Formats: sequence, C-alpha cells, structure tokens
Amino acid sequence: MLNIKALFKEVIKADGSDIHLVGEELPLMRVEGELKPLSDKPLANKDLATAIFGILTKEQQDKYNSDHELDFAHIVDNVRFRVNLHQQEEKIGLAARLIPTEIPSPADLHFEAPLLELPNLLDGLILVTGPTGSGKSTTIASMIEEINKSRKAHIITIEDPIEFEFKDKQSLVEQRAVGVDTPSFASALKHVLRQDPNVIFVGEMRDPETIATVLTAAETGHLVFSTLHTGSAAEAVERIVDVFEGTRQKQVLIQLSAVLRAVVSQQLLPSKDGGRVPAREILINTLGVANLVRENNIGQIKSAIQTGSKDGMISMENSIKQLLKEGLITEDTALRRAGNRKTV
Repeated sequence: MLNIKALFKEVIKADGSDIHLVGEELPLMRVEGELKPLSDKPLANKDLATAIFGILTKEQQDKYNSDHELDFAHIVDNVRFRVNLHQQEEKIGLAARLIPTEIPSPADLHFEAPLLELPNLLDGLILVTGPTGSGKSTTIASMIEEINKSRKAHIITIEDPIEFEFKDKQSLVEQRAVGVDTPSFASALKHVLRQDPNVIFVGEMRDPETIATVLTAAETGHLVFSTLHTGSAAEAVERIVDVFEGTRQKQVLIQLSAVLRAVVSQQLLPSKDGGRVPAREILINTLGVANLVRENNIGQIKSAIQTGSKDGMISMENSIKQLLKEGLITEDTALRRAGNRKTV
C-alpha cells in the first residue's frame, strides 16, 4: 500500500516547497525551485487514488468525484500543505505547497522600504500579483502579521484554503475557509462588512462579484489585501477593468483610481547561495497614477513606475539590478530574468 504520509514527510525533511503526485508518473518534489524525484518507480494510479482518498473526508471525496477538482489543506507532522487535487488524462493528480509554520518577517522576505510602509495604511486596496508559486500569499501574510503585532485591529481573512495560521497578538484575527466556513469568496464578502473589520484579506479576486465587493470594501474605510495572477502591475489594473463591460468599466476605473494604494508584482529568482529571493515591481498610486487609471491610460503605467522612484516605485528591471548589486543573484540569472541585457 502506498504510504502518502511518508512522501509528504520527505518533502518536509528536504526543506522542499512542493510535492507532485500523478498517476503512472514518478513522484516529484520541488527543492529550491528544481523538481527532484522522490522515487525511481512510477505511482500506480489505483494505489495513488486509494491513498489520496484515505486523507479526504466523505464530503471532499464526493466533491472531487463530482467536479474532478478539489482544494483543501492537509497537515503532516504539524506542517500545513495547501493541496490541489485534479484529474489529467483520466488519472488522479495532486499538487501540494508546503506552508511554513512561522510567518516570515519583512527582513526574511527582503522587503524594500516602500513595502515596510504598507501595513501602516488604514484603508484602501493593496494587490500582490505574480505567477503561481511566486510567494504572493507569503508576502501578504508577512504584512498582515506586522499589523497583528503592532495595532489593535479586527482582521478577517477569506482563503481557499487557509494557508498561514495567525495567532492573535495585538489584533483579533478571524480566518474563514471557502468551502468550509463560507460557500465562496463573494458570499463571505457580502457579509464581512457587517462584522466590523479593519483589515480584510481576500485570497484571490476570481470573479466580477468578488472584485466589485473588494472595491466597495476598500472604498468604505477598510484596508483590503488581495492577489491576482498577473505578471506586472499594469496587467493587474487591466485585468480588474476588463472583467467589467460597458458603462460599468468607467465606474470601476473611477473606484480603482480612488482606492488603490499599491500593486506589488513579484517573481522568485534562484539566489546565489541556494534558495530563492524575490524580485518586485512596486507601483504606488500617486495622483499621477490615479489619473492614468481613471482615464484608462493603463499603457502608461510602466513609464510611471520607471520615473517614480522618488515616490517609492521600483521597476522589475531595477529590482533585479539591486539584487545583483547586493550579490544575492548571479549575473546569468539577472540577464535571463530581466530579458534585456542592457538593463543589467
């Protein structure tokens, strides 16, 4: 019988970040950004399915059998994993991300000076964007923990599933899991404003209803954090606007220009000494940027970032340059990630 718990333990022992188990394929784990085999034998699909169903509740089994998709949290040796269960080529597949037990500090995550100021804000919208696995949730968790440690606030998170677990310090923190504590992001957000929050974290802005409610929450005096899967700050703004049509677009542009505080777009680069280090593009919503958003001149945002260093803005190219200057990445990594040899 396949011991799936032992495979998760191997990832923990190796200080890995992810595990990939797919029927009739080799089991793999990701360590410092690289995929490595956990065994030299493929996983029999039937054995893998039996092992995975052994860690699911009856409700989770029914949902997967119905949808062939399932997100849930799993704990092994007090270590949390964010798990996605799926089907490919009629075989079962599992991808799990290890969630560190301790919430990393801003110093651990190499926060730039502008990021250190964001937890001090009292209202507005802060977006963290990037591809899957770029550390978006970790960056937000670190900022929320700074709020938790520094002021008396009511913090509500809506996640799918819950990743980092917060312990109340100065703040009261409530964490709601989609599918367990609430049916959906949109449903939770409908009621969250009646729960007297100061800070709200929405795990992902997935649909028009959720995006509209997030903008309203930020507009009514709350500090809201959320994520998007986009590669740049400008793309994040464009994604939000493009969700809506016609006259609704103009309203959203006006709302977004007023409530947006910052967009942090990040990617993880292999560091010189092993591990990974974040490179970040940072957009601060100055009066000039707000005007670009309001007038739907999204194409000019990149130029605004490049010329906005005095306002705390950082382009991705300059972030990569700084990491190279500090000796945190190699020149080869800088050249490949910057995409333009002249920038480094």
